Amino acid sequence: RRAEARGDDSLSRPALHGIDRALDRIIDRDGGFYVEAGANDGYAQSNTYWLARFRGWRGVLVEPIPELFAEVVRERPEAHAFNCALVPFGHPGETVEMRYGGLMSVVAGARGSEADDRAYVGTAFLLGIEEERDVVVPARTLSSILDELGAPEVDLLSLDVEGFEPSVLEGLDLERHAPRFVLVEVHDVSGGRERIEAILGERYEPLGPLSPGDVLYRRR
Repeated sequence: RRAEARGDDSLSRPALHGIDRALDRIIDRDGGFYVEAGANDGYAQSNTYWLARFRGWRGVLVEPIPELFAEVVRERPEAHAFNCALVPFGHPGETVEMRYGGLMSVVAGARGSEADDRAYVGTAFLLGIEEERDVVVPARTLSSILDELGAPEVDLLSLDVEGFEPSVLEGLDLERHAPRFVLVEVHDVSGGRERIEAILGERYEPLGPLSPGDVLYRRR
């Protein structure tokens, strides 16, 4: 905070692979509106932190894990924070079971099976500082959140939800809530884009990868 007050952003670019720098260069605007799903604690690996601190962006942060959500609320006062998991339209029930893995927390079954889920999050606990656990969280579609807020046009949707990205997009009404830019983490870069691009359709064009696992799309 002291560095930021001096205009020093050297500690304020937590995004991996310089993604925040690339987004700033491509979008290049002050006062934008973001949605970041998979917010973690609001800082670690955040693609929107720098935009909020240094270009006056505001927006929506979604984090399902309650302890991390509490950090989001403290860290990002400019944001509307939601403690839920984003789901597609027609999701059965009002909750989602999550397997906690820090930055790698996943929706139960997202990796294919319970064993695959546990193997995936297990790497987060190699130091023994925390223990793997399951947590049940509210389920919401992204469009329901935007409707509740009466949100303006979304300039950037950033999705990093450990393989559940297509399902999140299936809960976004693109007729009413099509973001100008969509940044999606793609776990299988060679074949994983197919389902995402089928959902985005002709409305979006790919601008290419911003990292080894993140692809940026622009609304046509």
